[in-house]
Amino acid sequence: MTSHTMSVAEAIRTRRTVRHYRPDPIPPSTLKALLDLAVEAPTSWNLQDRSIVVVSGEAGRAGLAWATGGQPQPQEAPVVLVFVAEPQSWREDHSDVYEQARRGGAWNDEFIARFSAASSAFQEDLDRRGLLREYAVKDAVIAASFLMLAATEMGLATSPMNGWDEAKVKKVIGIDGRDDLAVALLVSVGYPAEERRHPGRRALERNVFRGSYGRLRDTGNATRRT
Repeated sequence: MTSHTMSVAEAIRTRRTVRHYRPDPIPPSTLKALLDLAVEAPTSWNLQDRSIVVVSGEAGRAGLAWATGGQPQPQEAPVVLVFVAEPQSWREDHSDVYEQARRGGAWNDEFIARFSAASSAFQEDLDRRGLLREYAVKDAVIAASFLMLAATEMGLATSPMNGWDEAKVKKVIGIDGRDDLAVALLVSVGYPAEERRHPGRRALERNVFRGSYGRLRDTGNATRRT
């Protein structure tokens, strides 16, 4: 853990993607605190349509190294988190979600009735348009972003991993053949064995526009808007 509490802004600016880790284990209490913060992330209609599989055993991490084409993170980090999107979870019973919101005073019975009906209609429309997977993956990635910032505040390093074979990842975490589930992201977590400097970001004007997208296609003779 860090010796002082970081602001969110400080965590955002100091977070770096780390590929190499010390073998030191993450204390269970620290890992639980990290996961508690990850699941605080918002989800569409509060469906909480994402899960996190914690892979810390040697065999599981070796399997993820295989699924990622031999990347070093699963081999070295003590924990790899697999964020699983659940596109069909909206069909399940969400009475526990509604009851929790009722007990906390966030939603009343009238709101819950309207919210439940509207949510079902929205998900049915997504289903017709083939967008359920996309929405669930977005929710899972938001949770991963929360986790990476929380990890930075705790003195941990992370790496959001791409370049994996979804079928292989599913096999490693026990959901082989589950077409109703999707792998959204892998995040390695541990104590860094390397220091990564900030590579810099383009100026705000390069990527932030007001009202409409401000960069023309690069067709060879197009000029950028100013």
